[in-house]
Amino acid sequence: MTNPAVFIDGQEGTTGLRIREMLVGREDIDLLLIPESQRKNKDVRATFINKADLVILCLPDAAASDALELVHNPTTKIIDTSTTRRVSPDWIYGLPEISPEHREKISNASLVANCGCYPVSFILAVRPLVKNGLIPKDVTLTINAVSGYSGGGRKMIENYSAVSPGIRSGDANRPFSLYSLNSRHKHIAEMRKFALLDSPPMFVPSVVHTYCGMLVSIPLTSDCFVNSDVDRSQIYDLWKDAYDHLPMVRLIDPVEGDKSLRQGFLDVETLGQTNQIELSVWGDERGLILVGRLDNLGKGAAGNAVQCLNLMLGFEETMALM
Repeated sequence: MTNPAVFIDGQEGTTGLRIREMLVGREDIDLLLIPESQRKNKDVRATFINKADLVILCLPDAAASDALELVHNPTTKIIDTSTTRRVSPDWIYGLPEISPEHREKISNASLVANCGCYPVSFILAVRPLVKNGLIPKDVTLTINAVSGYSGGGRKMIENYSAVSPGIRSGDANRPFSLYSLNSRHKHIAEMRKFALLDSPPMFVPSVVHTYCGMLVSIPLTSDCFVNSDVDRSQIYDLWKDAYDHLPMVRLIDPVEGDKSLRQGFLDVETLGQTNQIELSVWGDERGLILVGRLDNLGKGAAGNAVQCLNLMLGFEETMALM
């Protein structure tokens, strides 16, 4: 039996390189690598794209749209890591943990739009609460999130790498910074849709001077809930029902939550180089704080794309993933 052929269009970008590292040693696929001198040649790219059983587009939004114009083979499957198609009705949203039914849709799909990094935590943390009636669909939620600078792509990585190291070895000496303060972040549409909300959340993203890692926190004051007596254990139980059987989700029991802290701190880098997503819940009678922790290049990008690839090609879901 012939191995399926996989082509990464954008194999030299941040996400493309991570995917390439995950796939290059696998004996169950044939990884098609375009020569460096020809990777911008439209005709050569088209040949590789239409030769492949599955193509992963690791390109900016406009370039990904242009690449789709090159697809003429009706059997070629596509995973698009750009933003444009994540809420399109013609594409399946690439986050397998949403539900067993959704995972099956990904397995049977020809067109999958890989999820954004920030939405992973928000969707998985909030969706079971909305679905089970703990918070109303019309609530306006707030998200505070921080990402490693690799989330900004090659240009941001180069900018950080050009700065002399800071206090910690290998750490770029740039400040913690907020961004997208005067505009709606491109991830908000998928956050709203797949968390089952009617209203878009208020989202405050930021970048910190570490290469990879992500923390996403969602504060829920008591008036966010349909009933004011919701506690941490109820949230944890809903998450267990939804995710406890899934290989890429780690749930922190509120009773033992402090064990996940480093002297009271929840570190951003802990799940770096993995495809894990960790959910924890904190707070008291005044309100609760939902927190997701992951690698912005792992479960937030490249790792999740490989997870979707495994499902679409009929492999074990966790193949080549940690």
